[in-house]
Amino acid sequence: MRLLLVEDDVQLGRATQTGLEQQGHAVDWVRDGLTAQTAIEDGDYAAVLLDLGLPRQDGLEVLRIIRRHGFTNPVLIITSRDEIEDRVLGLDTGADDFIVKPFDLQELGARLRAAARRSTGRAQTLITHDTLQVDPAARSARLAGTLVALTGRELSLLIHLLERRGRVLSRQQLQESLYDWDSDIESNAIEVHVHNLRRKLGKELVRTVHGQGYTIDPPRPLHTVDP
Repeated sequence: MRLLLVEDDVQLGRATQTGLEQQGHAVDWVRDGLTAQTAIEDGDYAAVLLDLGLPRQDGLEVLRIIRRHGFTNPVLIITSRDEIEDRVLGLDTGADDFIVKPFDLQELGARLRAAARRSTGRAQTLITHDTLQVDPAARSARLAGTLVALTGRELSLLIHLLERRGRVLSRQQLQESLYDWDSDIESNAIEVHVHNLRRKLGKELVRTVHGQGYTIDPPRPLHTVDP
């Protein structure tokens, strides 16, 4: 997932960004509320990790504004405020989860995956597609039960496409889902990742829609024969 981390504590922000990147996420990090609001308006983030006590604009006000402007993806509040009233206010303002500092990075990753499942309407932990099975938590993919070696970006692209089966996503949209601001991106990076997924998982998995982008079609329904 491409994430926006909004945290003004430099040490905590750097550690959180590094930890989430090690879990396979692309993470942009900003340190004040106004910059966060602009980044969310301009970027395509699967989720936002939002501190409350921010310079220039409080996190709750950021949350109110982005929800009012139509941002529907998960927002997880990360804060040192631990009163029940703070949690209730944060959740009622539009947060999907409320995490009190200090927190464990593995738990944070699990909460992000849970929020992503809810936002895409997926109840199961594993993502299945015909004989393909992807485990976002373990960062692994199996085809007909056999483990397939994928790079981190290949796996992230695969998950992104699988969670949006039936939707055609442009190269720009896919690129924004995989890379943060600081990444050095080759002009044909998405084409290379798609080529590798087809080579490893079957050439029919990812379909090119010429002039538009790429998609994974939903599995065909099983036909039943009337008795």
